Amino acid sequence: MLYGRGTEQDQIHRMLVRAGDGASGALVIHGEAGIGKTALLEYATGVAGPGRVLRTVGIESEMELAFGGLHQLLWPVAGHLDRLPGPQAAVLSAALGVSGEAVRDRFGLGTAVLAILSQAAAGGPLLCLVDDSQWLDRASLDALVFAARRLHAEGVVMLFAVRDGVPGGQINGLPQLLLQGLDSAAVDALLTDRVVALSPYAREQIVEQAQGNPLALLELPAALTAEQRGGQLNPVTLPAGLASPSSRIQEAFQEQIRRLPAPTRAMLLVAAADDSGDLDLVLRASARFGATLEDLEPAEDATLVLLSEHALSFRHPLIRSATYQDAALTRRLAAHRALADALQGDPGAGQRADRRAWHLAAATTGADEEVAAEMVGVAERAGGRQGTASASAAYERAAQLTLDSAGRAQLLAAAAITSAEAGQFERTAALTDRINALALDPRMLADLARVRAIAELDRGSPGQAARILLACADRIGRCADLAPVLTEAVQTAQSSGDGQLLADVAARLPDSPQYALARAMTGALDAARDTVGLSQAGEGEDGFAERILAGEGEDGFAERILAGVYGQLFADHRSALDTAAACVRDCRTQDVVGWLHTSLHLLAEAQLSLGLYEEALAAATEGLAVAGQFGRRHRETYLRATLATLAALRGEQERCAGLSGAALEYADAHGIGLAAAHAHRALGLLDLGTGDAGSALARLEAARARVGHPALMAFLLPDLVEAAVRAGQQERAAEPVALLTQWAGAARQPAALALARRCQALTGPDGEAERHFTAALHLHGTGTGTVQPFERARTELLYGEWLRRGRRRTDARGHLRSALEAFDGLGARPWASRARTELQACGGSVDPVGRPDELLDRLSPQEREVVRLAATGATNRQIATQLFLSPRTVGHHLYRAFPKLGITTRNDLPLVLGRDR
Repeated sequence: MLYGRGTEQDQIHRMLVRAGDGASGALVIHGEAGIGKTALLEYATGVAGPGRVLRTVGIESEMELAFGGLHQLLWPVAGHLDRLPGPQAAVLSAALGVSGEAVRDRFGLGTAVLAILSQAAAGGPLLCLVDDSQWLDRASLDALVFAARRLHAEGVVMLFAVRDGVPGGQINGLPQLLLQGLDSAAVDALLTDRVVALSPYAREQIVEQAQGNPLALLELPAALTAEQRGGQLNPVTLPAGLASPSSRIQEAFQEQIRRLPAPTRAMLLVAAADDSGDLDLVLRASARFGATLEDLEPAEDATLVLLSEHALSFRHPLIRSATYQDAALTRRLAAHRALADALQGDPGAGQRADRRAWHLAAATTGADEEVAAEMVGVAERAGGRQGTASASAAYERAAQLTLDSAGRAQLLAAAAITSAEAGQFERTAALTDRINALALDPRMLADLARVRAIAELDRGSPGQAARILLACADRIGRCADLAPVLTEAVQTAQSSGDGQLLADVAARLPDSPQYALARAMTGALDAARDTVGLSQAGEGEDGFAERILAGEGEDGFAERILAGVYGQLFADHRSALDTAAACVRDCRTQDVVGWLHTSLHLLAEAQLSLGLYEEALAAATEGLAVAGQFGRRHRETYLRATLATLAALRGEQERCAGLSGAALEYADAHGIGLAAAHAHRALGLLDLGTGDAGSALARLEAARARVGHPALMAFLLPDLVEAAVRAGQQERAAEPVALLTQWAGAARQPAALALARRCQALTGPDGEAERHFTAALHLHGTGTGTVQPFERARTELLYGEWLRRGRRRTDARGHLRSALEAFDGLGARPWASRARTELQACGGSVDPVGRPDELLDRLSPQEREVVRLAATGATNRQIATQLFLSPRTVGHHLYRAFPKLGITTRNDLPLVLGRDR
């Protein structure tokens, strides 16, 4: 199977189809080593079918064997020689060694090759493949290219594969097809299908080094140890040996390197051991081996390296790998020691000092406390996503270099913690398994429990993650280190949807100000407890909650996310939005990718609640991409449920079903009750919008069954009440209305109270319905920036329906028209259809208002996100960085989006989206 070569395959397929009609063609497929040239030739072989293919392969060691390539290609059709004109038969017989005569007419030989190919194609189209043409003997190549240039109507297709960078290997005068690196989608598919499991960080490094080269994507992972595949990589050290030493490309590079002079090989090894590209550093380190700048000339002549005034780089990442792996261990150690010595006392203390420490560690084979201390310094200086990944590797290397068992345990714990922050969750789990917890103090035990819970959340279930945290809380007792443990226990227990587990967490929460937020989360609906809101939770001596919302405190993100979730659960959607937006901003500016997907999910949910559907789609789409990039299946499940809800509101039935189905499959298998509830709710909302109240009721009751705490099910209760009433089963709405009313009283937010009053209007005495409806509409408009346009429109719709049934058609029309305009503006097509039908029944005009951004409906979710960012003035590279795509993929999405939007340049995007840059 070929990855990312659809366009090239189509081009070859068309050539072969035309050959069936008698047309001929030739194509030179060229590119760097390992880029997929031979794979395309194999594809062509499969299309052409057995018996219709001739093939020859250039071999470097046989380049001086004249006509060897021609003999290999044409010998299977040598039986056609007697059908050629005499002179042509003679010259070709000489070239193939049939006559024993010398070849004297090279021009005639080319004509003879064309003639015999034409004869061979008389019975049907013929495919001729010339692989590794750069190593074909010159005489054969000249004859074949001569024939290829003159092909016209013989039914012959000739494909030449040429490796770039080999002197004299170019083929001119024929159509060229340059193979470039695979795009991000093809890279992801190849690694997923063909490569053993890699941690997200190892995968990221492989992708970066391979530069889209398919063979490199396969060979580089094969060169890693199991530990390195799990994420144990550092910035300077490459794997010690290939798992597949017979690699053709690897052997080819190594053979080239072995032919170089010894000083040149020494310099290449130093460059490979560091790969900083700093020519001055390589020269200073190489001086320890007696090598000078002039010794690089043979490597430059062989196009193994590229040199500029200040930089040295390998032409291909596999050349660096081949250089390093082909050297003996003692030489590799010496190269790292030389680099460390060359970096001693260099200016630019930070990065240079870190690289020197890494080289010292790479040159050390046993314990060394001084080097271990330097590696700890490296870890402590690290910051951001790449920094935390590097810090984890540095802590682990320091642990390997120390003899102190307690110190080793602490360093491994630090490595586990920083790997979790970097999103290396498989590596986190492996590190925690190696730690002797008995050697740790309470603070370290708490930190270790948190990273074990994170790993469990990624691989197993949130319920088990919560139990890990509770077990830690029981072990270390009430101390200052307990707060982060219990804070995260609240979130993991909440994700499980297990009401009893939440109660178990609540029972362990001390009665002190720093636990006020966690207590509010777990006990907000406990009748025996005086529920506090966020504004009251921080009234203790240290103003804990206010600091959380301000983004302060040493644990930062976990508490801020919890604050945002609290706001969302208790209908303070503006607070949730502001908190989530701040977290997303800080994740980007601080490069903390480990929290970005969670922050984006919270942001999308808050935007969804406030009717910001395009923004919610963008945030959830990006969050899903980030979560997928780092293997966060748990958060992917929630984000799919969010996207399913958006699809339900828009009436996108297939998309809603697909996203919900995927979310439910994973959520049910891993006990993620809250995510399952959201997925079921999306399906119920879809049915409710299309008028299938019975199915909606079943879906929504299934959603309710997934969660065991009233606060967690509050988001779906209004839908459940409406579905029960519309299905004619009013008795099934009684308990949900009671729970909703209790929740709204605890939340004390206008948005929550409005929903409760609407549901009371649906289920209470008919004489009280209008009072409840008007109160609900008043409450929907209360509070700055907190209006929920979709919920308000639903209240208008239900009120209008009630008025129409009471034959108050004039009064009903105003509410129904308001509902229709709101639903149209939101793009909630099924709900707009309901409002339009009701308005027609009242004799009202049903001309739709229309959406100002309806053109965006023509785009795929990924195209919408790219367009949204491009409209802000972001460049393709900036968009690619944010969305974890390549700039080429971004350009592709814009290229596809422009015609759909009816524009030709990105300067028109702000107008289409109705916004200013």
